[in-house]
Amino acid sequence: MTNSTVSIDLFPTGWCIIPKAPLGPVESSGAEEMVLEVVGGVLVWDVFDDRRLPFAMISDIDIAQDWVWAVYGETVALTLDEMSRIDSAISSASDVAAAPALPALVVSARRLAYAHWASRWWPASTLDGIAALDPVLLDRDIAVLTAECESLVDGSDAIVPLAPTYIENPPRASDYALAAGDEHRAADAFVLARGTGGWDWQRCPPGLVDASESAVSWQLVRDRGATKVSITVAAHPDLPADIPTHLRVWADVDLGGDGLEIELRAVADTWIGESPLPAPASTVRIAIHVPGFGPMPLPREFRWGDMERSGDAARAVLRQRIRDYAASRLHYATTSTADDDPVAPLLAEIAAATGDSDF
Repeated sequence: MTNSTVSIDLFPTGWCIIPKAPLGPVESSGAEEMVLEVVGGVLVWDVFDDRRLPFAMISDIDIAQDWVWAVYGETVALTLDEMSRIDSAISSASDVAAAPALPALVVSARRLAYAHWASRWWPASTLDGIAALDPVLLDRDIAVLTAECESLVDGSDAIVPLAPTYIENPPRASDYALAAGDEHRAADAFVLARGTGGWDWQRCPPGLVDASESAVSWQLVRDRGATKVSITVAAHPDLPADIPTHLRVWADVDLGGDGLEIELRAVADTWIGESPLPAPASTVRIAIHVPGFGPMPLPREFRWGDMERSGDAARAVLRQRIRDYAASRLHYATTSTADDDPVAPLLAEIAAATGDSDF
């Protein structure tokens, strides 16, 4: 492994070890961060950055020193120990030589962080042609890598996952029908407006909704003197057969001032729902979510302002980067054979890339 340099800084939250140059954007949304909980701290990599050394946040230097030595080398470990003993006089050090004492452990740790990232952020999409990762194989990847990193990991990341039960025959691309709800529309109904868009990945758990930017579609329909909004959301390619009530998807509908929430129901390979409009609508925006999951949403009076729209655009750009990255990973999975590669494909990725599917 090529030697590198790091800086060591004391922040209000604790000591940090920062590779040169800093990983990722200054303001991170979380979707590009691969996080691993370790003894006495947390390690963070940027999914788009192939470098092996992580950003480290240390809460307890004494118990973290073993992995600091293993991940960053003796010089960094000794410098950190010295600085922690005289932190009132020295609060930072730059260009400290980093040479991991256990390079293989660093590779395994990064791959484990990536496997956990993939279990949360992998953008499976029938519409975009990105195959889902088999959850059983992904759990096997996590279990093997957790065993390789047993001297390092802590907390929830030290727990070997149990394989979940999913439907045996997920829908294929050739069977997909995004507009499944249309067949229930009356023949004399009139479509006033329609639209298609994406959704904020932070607002739903993985495995429920297709990750495409065209996954969410809506229609304003005039039928028998009443106007209603009809919503169709493409389901995740491996949507479970039975979905607990607390994991059902809801649509938050903004009507240019007024709004309503609609509980969606899973039908075949879609989530669908509809509701009468409380008032005429000049604009319609749809945001889907699972109640209680993800960051606290803004109050309705601020949610659709310029700041939120700007945030939506930035998140859409990031989501596209992640889709492009996942597509490149699937291609790489058919060609890479190096086990010591920190970005070597997971078993779940190899299976997804080589499996018999319509993706």
